[in-house]
Amino acid sequence: MTTAEHLDTIDRLRAKEFPSEPVWSGGQSSGPGYHLVPVGRTADFWEDGGAGRSEAADQINAEYGALTQALTERWGEPQVFSLVSLRARGFDGEEIPEPWDELSNSTDHVHVWKAGDHWLVAYVAQWDEGDPYLLMAGVTVIDPP
Repeated sequence: MTTAEHLDTIDRLRAKEFPSEPVWSGGQSSGPGYHLVPVGRTADFWEDGGAGRSEAADQINAEYGALTQALTERWGEPQVFSLVSLRARGFDGEEIPEPWDELSNSTDHVHVWKAGDHWLVAYVAQWDEGDPYLLMAGVTVIDPP
């Protein structure tokens, strides 16, 4: 996908109704007040024996940079929100609201922009060491904790 297609996906998510119950399907999750979707991905590492890991990281970081630049041009400077302490708070038993709990368990930081009553979120996730990198985007009306 191109950066323009990523922006179109985010615009569609902003207009899409939120479900009343959490739904997780095909790498996408939605729930009351949020949608998180993959907009890009690298090849599976196991397909090439891990040889392309650094190239995959370069590729996803370039896509991430292009997306954050496009969102910055549209919505202004982002906040870079570290999720490390939020993850620790969740491990310590604090109830973290979604989508922030899911975000804190899938990445160390996100870029966020305030767009009207929505927060726009961009980040890179990798579920397990051998999994591909995913460029993720989301929208939420739930403020960061």
